[in-house]
Amino acid sequence: MGIDAWVPRIAAPYAPVAVFIPYADQTLEVPIAGTPEEATVPPIPADVIPAVETPAPVPFPQPQPQFVPEPEPPPPILPPVPNPVAMPPPGIPCPHNWDDLAAQVVACTACPLHLTRTQTVFGVGDREARWMFIGEAPGEQEDLQGEPFVGRAGQLLNEMIRAIGLKREEVYIANILKCRPPKNRDPAPEEAAACENYLKAQLALVRPDIIVAVGRIAAQNLLKTATPIGKLRGQVYAYQEIPLVVTFHPAYLLRSQTEKRRAWDDLKLALRTFRQRQQQ
Repeated sequence: MGIDAWVPRIAAPYAPVAVFIPYADQTLEVPIAGTPEEATVPPIPADVIPAVETPAPVPFPQPQPQFVPEPEPPPPILPPVPNPVAMPPPGIPCPHNWDDLAAQVVACTACPLHLTRTQTVFGVGDREARWMFIGEAPGEQEDLQGEPFVGRAGQLLNEMIRAIGLKREEVYIANILKCRPPKNRDPAPEEAAACENYLKAQLALVRPDIIVAVGRIAAQNLLKTATPIGKLRGQVYAYQEIPLVVTFHPAYLLRSQTEKRRAWDDLKLALRTFRQRQQQ
């Protein structure tokens, strides 16, 4: 069998032409017969072209059935766990009646704050209240007047209490600390620990159905956590087996008016929790 090859015009007849033969390992020069206009390449000997074996087709591997394990169910989503904070041991034991407890607070020297206070700030309100609001510590005006939450922040707290259908006189208001920290700084852990038994004694005497932790300092001390208040909001906790809801401090709301809507959400959560507890 011969192979025909297309050859362009050439200058003279019978000139040798190199022909590329596929699958051959050589280039064969053959003479061209005829005129340049009718130039053709004579047949190439068959023995020049090596035989090419066509490889047998390789079958496409068929997919083998594989065991696919069932996916494991995702782990349950748990509410965030507050970051624990190391706290000193609780303070001295407290009496279980109002008069003796108030007298013990007035005479307290359990921490250095007694050296700088004007007077102690015990608490105010209905001693049989169903609602208890707990703040952080007395400020300047509270230190002077001996009552928690007075001034502009106290007025706003009164409005918040009124929003849930109550009056200031119908709830009980107390603080984490009974003495003002100098320059209104954050309470130190040992100061909060020294006052904690006073607060627990007040809770035992009032026996409220719901606690509202007012502000970051109060929430973090009651829950023994360093979690920011933004992550503590929106959940119901327990302190001394009493439901507890966290909200912003009125002083913060006076600076951030747009957060009042979120504070109202906190109060609505507390109100729902209170009503559920009443139905139990």
